[in-house]
Amino acid sequence: MNVKVLYFAGLREALGRSGENIELPADIATVGQLRDWLVGQGRDKLASAKNLRCAVNQDMAGFDALLGEGDEVAFFPPVTGG
Repeated sequence: MNVKVLYFAGLREALGRSGENIELPADIATVGQLRDWLVGQGRDKLASAKNLRCAVNQDMAGFDALLGEGDEVAFFPPVTGG
C-alpha cells in the first residue's frame, strides 16, 4: 500500500523533510503502526514528540485509524499561538 506522509512544524525541521511517499509493508494497517514503523526506519522524533497529532486525508484521526491505498497521513505537534 502506498501512502503520502507529511510532517509539519518542529517535526519537519527535526526530520529534515516535509513529506515522503512510502510503500508500506503489508502488516501496517493503522496510523499507530505507521508511526511505529517510521520510528523503526529512523524517524525517531515521531516517538519522542509530545502530544503528537495526526490527520488522515485532512481529517483529524487517532492512532487506531485505518489506512487505505493512497491516503495522506500528516503528523504534527499541537499548535500553540497567542
